[in-house]
Amino acid sequence: MKILHTADWHIGKKLHKHELSKDFDLFTDWLKEVIVKESIDLLLISGDIFDLANPSSEARAQYYKALIKLQKLNCKIIATGGNHDSPTMLDAPKEILKALDMEVIGGLPKELEDTIIPVKNEQGNIEVIVAAIPFLRDADLRSGTSASTYEERLQAIREGIKNVFLDAWEICETNYPDIPVIAMGHLFTAGSDTSESERDIQIGNQAAFNALQFGENFKYIALGHIHKPQRVSANIPIFYSGSPLPLSFSERKDEKRILILDTTKSWEPESINIPIFRRLLRISGTLQEIQQKLEELIFMGQLDSLIEIDMIEAQYDAQKIYMLDQLVNNFDKNGFEIVKQRAQFTNQVKGTSELYSENQQLEDLAPKDVFLELIANHAYNDEQKKEILSAFDEIMEEVQHAEKSDQ
Repeated sequence: MKILHTADWHIGKKLHKHELSKDFDLFTDWLKEVIVKESIDLLLISGDIFDLANPSSEARAQYYKALIKLQKLNCKIIATGGNHDSPTMLDAPKEILKALDMEVIGGLPKELEDTIIPVKNEQGNIEVIVAAIPFLRDADLRSGTSASTYEERLQAIREGIKNVFLDAWEICETNYPDIPVIAMGHLFTAGSDTSESERDIQIGNQAAFNALQFGENFKYIALGHIHKPQRVSANIPIFYSGSPLPLSFSERKDEKRILILDTTKSWEPESINIPIFRRLLRISGTLQEIQQKLEELIFMGQLDSLIEIDMIEAQYDAQKIYMLDQLVNNFDKNGFEIVKQRAQFTNQVKGTSELYSENQQLEDLAPKDVFLELIANHAYNDEQKKEILSAFDEIMEEVQHAEKSDQ
């Protein structure tokens, strides 16, 4: 049997308010081709189907279209809910999807047996058992226990996770002896390499689960939640497939992938890289360097590249901030879009109270003296300083005139 492991689809995700729906459609088109080419029998989706617990109608429609697209391939689908997902929303069409040979488990059922799914081969024999464990919420893990301290609460959560997986294994061993078992999970394991886009899970990732506590009975554990694909250190094959799309700029250099197991050969998965549909670029430097880098951009990929701009200058300069805004607003290069900008200055501008010695009182200083001290830290030429001081003098005249009128 050939099994494909993916996770963290995050349908409906926006990156700096930019829709990623086209990206997801391209991914599922590619995934369909892989399933056909590799003759995949079983597709596992380990949590975070959606990006929001209450997804938009467009995101829901995209989800069902993706399932229909994949269901036509004679490939069984098993999906679990993640910490981003609403269990009730995912579970609502459960019976309809089950009739189409798709199993979706949004939240932990009352009966753990309901997460145990036997998968048959073409001959009608059970080939593998899947313990489809969704994201385990605190209420699923600490029932009947009382924790008086924070550390006790963390320990109760870790014990709860361990017990769910061990209990699932025991059910499989009792009901389906000698048949290999795969577990699905959506959680944070100790030592995992995270990115900016994962939300905290189980008390801000403090309840990191030691993968050794999964035991050694499962043949493979298909995990979700961590977006960077990686293997978990354990005595059995435990893998995060990672998200199929980069969901933050911190993931822009990750090699996104899916994992394929051929149970007739090994329980070690083969990694297949997902094509890059859209590049995420972070351009940093001085204003002049940024301008040059933008001019040198060459379009690659099927979708517009998204750009983050990070201007780094030594001296604070309000004019350069304005010029950066103008550069971004006027940027118009086919195949590229700037979605975020920021400016930072390595030589921090001092506050007014820091500009003078301790024996000087601010009320004793003339406004123009304070202003001159402030603009001395800016990279203005003589002509610019004249214009700024002229504008300051005009403002001061208006203020003084207004004060006399009020008297």
